[in-house]
Amino acid sequence: MDNTMQKLEIMVKALDSKRAEDIKVIKIADLTVLSDYFVIANGTSSTQTKALADEVEYQVGEKAGEKPRQVQGAPGGGWVVLDYSDIIVHVFYKEQRDFYNIERLWQDGTEIDISGWITKEN
Repeated sequence: MDNTMQKLEIMVKALDSKRAEDIKVIKIADLTVLSDYFVIANGTSSTQTKALADEVEYQVGEKAGEKPRQVQGAPGGGWVVLDYSDIIVHVFYKEQRDFYNIERLWQDGTEIDISGWITKEN
């Protein structure tokens, strides 16, 4: 498994551990030079949205030894972006995610199957 896939797994598991909703990984490498992958998830409150972003940053730092190049957005504003160059993580408050709908903007990308990385709780 290459370094990027390891980071993706760490990120998805970190989001899942804090009960992020609707986690998606989209490969965009063939569409843009911005990044190779987007990770998109949402929380149900501004507090949870910040906790999700903080957990991704912490876990990737601990397990992959990497810090984001940039962190943008304000948790109170409903959207935090962590830029790791090859992966950009978007953590939204649910209403902001519905409004921006970036999955639609990148619908030509390839959605990656992450079912093996998340726990199913019913």
